[in-house]
Amino acid sequence: MPFSPAELQDLPGVISAPRFATYLQAMGNDREMALELYAWNLDISSALIVPLQVCEVAVRNGIAEAIEAVHGANWPWNNGFIRSLPRPKSKFRYNPADDLQVCAHRLPTTGKIIAELKFAFWENIFTAGQDSRLWNAHFRTFFSWDPLAQAIPLCRAQAYADLQAIRHLRNRIAHHEPVFTRNLADDYQRIHDMIAWRSPTAAAWMDGKQTVMALIAQKP
Repeated sequence: MPFSPAELQDLPGVISAPRFATYLQAMGNDREMALELYAWNLDISSALIVPLQVCEVAVRNGIAEAIEAVHGANWPWNNGFIRSLPRPKSKFRYNPADDLQVCAHRLPTTGKIIAELKFAFWENIFTAGQDSRLWNAHFRTFFSWDPLAQAIPLCRAQAYADLQAIRHLRNRIAHHEPVFTRNLADDYQRIHDMIAWRSPTAAAWMDGKQTVMALIAQKP
């Protein structure tokens, strides 16, 4: 839909000159095309929220079930589990043990804690230190889809790398950053595959709901 003269005049200022400059540069300083790209970036970011939400819920529930199988239903308060969490090398980096203990101190149930923990917490449970504690025995129980029939440490490492990339995409969208330079088809496939680790049925259902691929084809 064409932009009105008022929109062409006002929207770049509302977006802010530094932010809009990214879009102007991408579209050869064509103001109208830059606004079209900005609007498309809004639409694709919005569309990605749906698969990202399904992915986060599916993965965190699968991980939580694996933790419970080893540490019991009250695992957020289990000192053995807390001690098993990876420790950051810098005090300025995310600390999963601190995140868990803060949530466990103020929330009364495991279910509420699961919903409150940061995405990075679940990513950290896919680090190598949890192989002997969790994944060697339980990965295929809770993340059974494996088309390549890889060894469990390779599966876990792939899940970790994929979750890390998915979190970076999620954070860019959450902070209203441009995503138009990314290979979004690869991003969507990564999200799809992460859901499929948990349930191929859920991944297929997600494919039926998503609008991401159609929007990718409409990129200005």
